[in-house]
Amino acid sequence: MKLWSNSFSDGEPIPSEFAFGLPDAASHVVFGPNRNPHLGWSEIPDGTRSLAIIVHDRDVPTRPDDVNQEGREVPPDLPRADFFHWLLIDLSPDVAEIEAGSYSRGVVPHGKDVAGTAGEIRQGLNDYTMWFDGDPDMSGDYFGYDGPCPPWNDSLLHHYEFAIFALGVDRLELPRAFTGQDARDAMAGHVLASASLTATYTLNPRLV
Repeated sequence: MKLWSNSFSDGEPIPSEFAFGLPDAASHVVFGPNRNPHLGWSEIPDGTRSLAIIVHDRDVPTRPDDVNQEGREVPPDLPRADFFHWLLIDLSPDVAEIEAGSYSRGVVPHGKDVAGTAGEIRQGLNDYTMWFDGDPDMSGDYFGYDGPCPPWNDSLLHHYEFAIFALGVDRLELPRAFTGQDARDAMAGHVLASASLTATYTLNPRLV
């Protein structure tokens, strides 16, 4: 399989129009355009019955002690974890691309209700659901795509992997509000092929 994007090049920064957060001199972060980027793919293997897309940041701090704290920086040696930004499943193998901005335009406080239904393309919960839990201005179920917004004081450049999977099943057995780990578990044993590309992003002025 091959995967590419007309929105960014593999290994290069993702443009700000696809980010949830933008750098701001006064407040550190403001909301961004938050459009989903273009993705295109080819060379789907025989026997593919559906496609799935998973987008995750592999560099998320595992401890919040220094995150977004004035006068401090998240240390580079802190253990990191995955943060899921987009879960898209049950795509027909006849689909060959996703246009930029076709699934997300702008930040929606409390989340977009774009889960989808049985027999259609479905989107899972991204990890902003967990991140904003307890915030009265932002908490909610964040379905679909929401782009990069790493800690503004992180000493590491964050890496965002866009991956597509060719599956040997028509539909993944998942509830409406499924997570990234749920999707990975449901795909186990059904992946015929996959492809990926990676983009980078930072809000730390020192790293720009």
